[in-house]
Amino acid sequence: MKNLLVCALEPSANLHLKEVLKAYNEEFGEFKIYGIYDENLCKEFALNSKPLYSSHEFSAMGFVEILPLIFKAKKAIKELVNLTLSQTMDAVLCIDSPAFNIPFAKALKKANSKTKRIYYILPQVWAWKKGRIPVIESHFDVLASILPFDEQFFSKSIYVGHPLLDEIKDFKNENDIKILLNKNESEKTIAFLPGSRRSEIKRLMPVFRELSRKFKGEKILCVPPFNLERLEIYGDIKDFKIQSNTPQVLKKADFAFICSGTATLEAALVGTPFVLAYKAKAIDIFIARLFVKLKHIGLANIFCDFAGKEALNPEFLQEQVNVLNLYEAYNKYDYKAFFDKVHFLKEYLKFGSAKNLAKILNQ
Repeated sequence: MKNLLVCALEPSANLHLKEVLKAYNEEFGEFKIYGIYDENLCKEFALNSKPLYSSHEFSAMGFVEILPLIFKAKKAIKELVNLTLSQTMDAVLCIDSPAFNIPFAKALKKANSKTKRIYYILPQVWAWKKGRIPVIESHFDVLASILPFDEQFFSKSIYVGHPLLDEIKDFKNENDIKILLNKNESEKTIAFLPGSRRSEIKRLMPVFRELSRKFKGEKILCVPPFNLERLEIYGDIKDFKIQSNTPQVLKKADFAFICSGTATLEAALVGTPFVLAYKAKAIDIFIARLFVKLKHIGLANIFCDFAGKEALNPEFLQEQVNVLNLYEAYNKYDYKAFFDKVHFLKEYLKFGSAKNLAKILNQ
């Protein structure tokens, strides 16, 4: 039985971890996991253990929100190093979260740990801080990439495929697209995904609420499961149908308005036309613009740009996020161009990420 120490700090990291553990269990049998992860995984895989820290303790977004977690992170890293040294670990799996996982890998190396260190979902050095590349390559044994173009930056990169292609169970087919394109306005289902964090929701919901009044058909507000008990942060939602399964919402929707994040790539892969809308704290945007050098912020558009393709979907940021701009983008949407690029993205990113990583963990 393998002993795995994992660091999965974000909700998305835990979703990916769940698929990896499922693939590992099916292919290689039982395992034990230690470290930082969502405690619900213990129930999912009937594990007689609990995380050293729950991943919920480390979830944050933006430069300002991360600051209070620094001291907790330092304490956690010290405890994780001690745990790795005291137990017989077969591998350390770090998922995303470079602000935590790179210092953790450094601490492991400094402590002379011989346990194999695997980094899954690499830092976006193509966007900013390319100086991290030699640091990452010298402190991790395996770099498991989910982006085809990571190999342009990391010499040790192994492309394993993109996890969303395995996690999405239902894609729009040709018949679904044909039906969508022939619907009357009153028959269309419009989805609104204002993000998962309170700050994102507070900024986008006033615009989304007003925008929703322009549509005559069904209007779905996608609320993450962990927000279902605090719907008050969304304000007046009486005109919306509330659902929490993002892939199902996107499969049902004929069009979506989405906050920047993983959901934008999900929409592209499912095949749901969408517009990206993002509003953040002024200080976060100011800092990001100083360091991040990209044409786009949406993942699908970034991938298209690296592949030499035109943008897949419109993007609106900060003061551009208003009802007039979003509704005009909806009315002028180029559906043919969107669906052409969706087909390209699926071929570009490839399936099998969880299974490929499970094989690496078992080596």
